[in-house]
Amino acid sequence: MVDKCLGEDESMKLPAVIQAYHVSHTKPKVNIYYPVIIQLEDPKIQQQLNQVIFTEMNKLLVEQNYYEPSLVELVADFEIKNNQRGILSLNLIVYSFTGGAHGMTVCKSLTFDTRTGRSYSLPDLFKPGSPYVQRISEYVRRHIEKWKTPVLEPFKQIRPDQDFYIADTSLVVYFQLYEISPYVAGFPYFPIPLLDLEDLIKPGSPADRMLPFIGV
Repeated sequence: MVDKCLGEDESMKLPAVIQAYHVSHTKPKVNIYYPVIIQLEDPKIQQQLNQVIFTEMNKLLVEQNYYEPSLVELVADFEIKNNQRGILSLNLIVYSFTGGAHGMTVCKSLTFDTRTGRSYSLPDLFKPGSPYVQRISEYVRRHIEKWKTPVLEPFKQIRPDQDFYIADTSLVVYFQLYEISPYVAGFPYFPIPLLDLEDLIKPGSPADRMLPFIGV
C-alpha cells in the first residue's frame, strides 16, 4: 500500500454548511426536512447541488404517496454521512404510512464533489472494467453469513448501481427494505474499508480522495 498525500487545497477544504428547511402540516401529519447547502465558495455550484437534492427529495415524496388521499403520516429527513475533503455524501430518508400493518421507508443516497458540483454513482468510483461488482458482492456474501443477516433468497450479487454512501474511509453499500431481506431486518448495511478496494478505485474519485493519507 502507498500512503496517500493530499495537497493543501484538498486537505484543508472546509466542509459544506448544511441547514434544514422544514415543511409541515397536520392533516395528514407531515414533517419534511430538506437539506440545504449554504456558503459554498461558488454560488452556481451551490445552486446546482441544492437543485439536485430538492429534485431527488421530491421524487421520494411522490413515490411515498405524498399526494395520495390515503396518506396518514409522512416524515422526510436526512443524514450527513461524509462532509470533508470536498466530498459530501448524504442520505435522504422518507417514511410514509397509508394504513395497514406498518409504514414504508425508502432511502436515497447522494454523493457530490462540492468543488465541481458533480454527482457520483457507484460505477464512477472505480476504474473502467474493474471487477468491483464481484469484489463487493463477495464481501457482502461473507458478511451476510458472518452476521447471520436474514435474506429472502440466497444472495447473488449487488446491482452495478447499488445504493451506497461514503462514510469517512469506508464505502457503505446497502439494500432497500425487501430488496434482499424481510421487513423486520430493516436496511442491510455493509461498510467496506476503502483500503480493501484500493486497487480498483478510480484516481480522483470521491473514494480515492477519502483513502487514508499522511497529512502534509
